[in-house]
Amino acid sequence: MRRLHVHLLSDSTGETLENIAKAALAQFDEVETVRHFWPMVRTEAHLERILQEIAQKPGLVVYTLVNVVTRRILEQRCAALGLPAVAPLDSVSDALSALLGQQAKARPGRQHVLDAAYFARVDAIQFTIAHDDGIAWEEWEEADIVLAGVSRSSKTPTSIYLANRGFKTANIPVVVESPPPPALFQLKKPLIVGLTTSADRLIAIRRNRLLSLNQAPNTRYVEEEAVVRELAFARRMFADNGWPVIDVTRRSIEETAAAIIALVNDDRGSEA
Repeated sequence: MRRLHVHLLSDSTGETLENIAKAALAQFDEVETVRHFWPMVRTEAHLERILQEIAQKPGLVVYTLVNVVTRRILEQRCAALGLPAVAPLDSVSDALSALLGQQAKARPGRQHVLDAAYFARVDAIQFTIAHDDGIAWEEWEEADIVLAGVSRSSKTPTSIYLANRGFKTANIPVVVESPPPPALFQLKKPLIVGLTTSADRLIAIRRNRLLSLNQAPNTRYVEEEAVVRELAFARRMFADNGWPVIDVTRRSIEETAAAIIALVNDDRGSEA
């Protein structure tokens, strides 16, 4: 297996850069990647310390630096070391400049400005955390999305991801022995989405969860007949109420969230 050092330099939080690198690296197999993350690079002195590390551990350099001076220093030093240095956002910015007829503002972290959207996202995260696992159902009408599904069907991580995208999200476990509150079936504003999965996948996830908690892995919680009946009960509830259903068996959290956001946009478009 080949070993590759990847140096990620950003003059802001580096969140965008990290996501780009992660997506690109996922396309290659049999590569052991050592990522060196360098956020908030805004001075020549800071850059000089990083360049010393790059020289000791050469590899791919990926950067999002808007300051002309630090960019030039980085590019020149990488060229002298014979290392590739890539600015992944440059082509997008150049295309936008050409289309809009204006130069991009060279301001580090401008996408993280504290605007209305930022505070809306913070509000969504706070709401979602406070309405996890069926808590505070009296306030579900304030939600944008309500996720319903059996235990361990990715409700909570999907809710948190959606909250980070600005959607107030509540979630409730579907339990055969404990029906959800009647308020769930009377909601008007939120889009209710059912999450389901395969029995085999669910049993494996639940068994791993029990083992991580040092609990016996042989209970009704992971019994195949009980799990199949539980999933059938949930699917019947979703169908009876006409809720859209997403099978998360082979989906990542990001893919599930993207499908839900598409449903929300379709729903809002229909209302309009």
